[in-house]
Amino acid sequence: MVFNPHTTEDRREMLETIGIDSVEELFAPVPEDVRFPELNLPRSLTEMEASRRMQDLANMNLVPNPEDNYMGAGSYQHYVPATVGQVLSRGEFYTAYTPYQPEVAQGTLQVIYEFQSMVAALLGTEVANASMYDGATAFAEGALMTVANSKKKHRIVLAGTVHPAYRQVMHTYVDNAGVEVTEVTPANPFLLTVDDIAPHLADDVACVAIAYPNFFGAIEDVQAIAAATHAAGTALVVTTSPVPLSLLKSPGELGADVVTAEGQSLGVAQSYGGPYIGLLGSTRALVRQMPGRIAGVTTDSEGKRGYVLTLQTREQHIRREKATSNICTNQGLMATAATVYMSTLGPEGFREVGQAAYANAHYLAEQLATVDGFAMAYDAPFFNEFTVQTSEPASVVLEHLLAEGILGGVDLGQFDPAWDHLLLIAATELNSKAGIDHLIETLRNN
Repeated sequence: MVFNPHTTEDRREMLETIGIDSVEELFAPVPEDVRFPELNLPRSLTEMEASRRMQDLANMNLVPNPEDNYMGAGSYQHYVPATVGQVLSRGEFYTAYTPYQPEVAQGTLQVIYEFQSMVAALLGTEVANASMYDGATAFAEGALMTVANSKKKHRIVLAGTVHPAYRQVMHTYVDNAGVEVTEVTPANPFLLTVDDIAPHLADDVACVAIAYPNFFGAIEDVQAIAAATHAAGTALVVTTSPVPLSLLKSPGELGADVVTAEGQSLGVAQSYGGPYIGLLGSTRALVRQMPGRIAGVTTDSEGKRGYVLTLQTREQHIRREKATSNICTNQGLMATAATVYMSTLGPEGFREVGQAAYANAHYLAEQLATVDGFAMAYDAPFFNEFTVQTSEPASVVLEHLLAEGILGGVDLGQFDPAWDHLLLIAATELNSKAGIDHLIETLRNN
């Protein structure tokens, strides 16, 4: 809330009504050793002081020219058409809640239905749900779908080339749920192959979980991995990114049983890390294990088209023990943004975004190869993101670039100290030849 209307007298009356003397008494059942510590906050600020303080903090932000931004690792800068903001700001979308009553929620349900249709086409899956919280949780939920479907298999083989944060979220989801995660570090640390996972395929494995492209930007042979996992009676779960799918074959086409993605690139602002939107699709055989909800289309008694909630598998709607997940809602507003974005661009426009990102990234890689102290970390295909080895720590390289107003990429040393000489660089349609040339010249003059 922008304004909190409760006065001291209001609070006193509420405490008297429930029969306690202070707010602290509400937390008495919580053991002291796990309570939040005393904050020892400074005096409260007036509204003007608070506004001034927030403005001072905002002024500390660095706002680089989009041409000088090469950061990625799961969150990417893209141009968002004006249509997205225009539609999102409409009250019927901006304030819409869960469409429990279809007779008064046809607009919301239609957006969800259109969103699902586009996502299924993008991921190459037979079905897609009404969205998840973000890419990481969608990935974990997707893996759990295969565990639930197999009934007797309680192990997940997780590729070490998946984003470290996604792997952490996977452990958070399953470590205390009777599910074992076996992480596989490939022989080539930047590229998973069939030979890396083959020794781990056993009767107790519900799925193999990989990334496409992977965390380092490399494109793994999903089709070969899918064939190997299926031959062993195991499912394949793939986390991906939308823009590369504008040109690459979708994971569903390549044999994945469950496909998830971070949908932020589809018209959602980066916004300091969220809110984002998780995409999740699967084969029809797994639909009963799908978390969240699915909107469908039907006809009413008069033959008119109508939209409804076809599948709701959370504990609020069915018996708790039969629920597939406790996810409470979909990212409705972000799903609307993605739907408007994809509708605005269309297949050709979306392909143009991918072509520009691909071309810019490959031009950047070619130019970096001419700079002393930089070399590609692997010999494998990539789309719009890639990893380079640096002769000095990546953090030092980034500090030098930042002094020139350039966000030069992501220092992988923050994820693993052994990666302190690795720099992850991404390019999108917002980068340009002039911007890339500026980056290269800055590195040469270092």
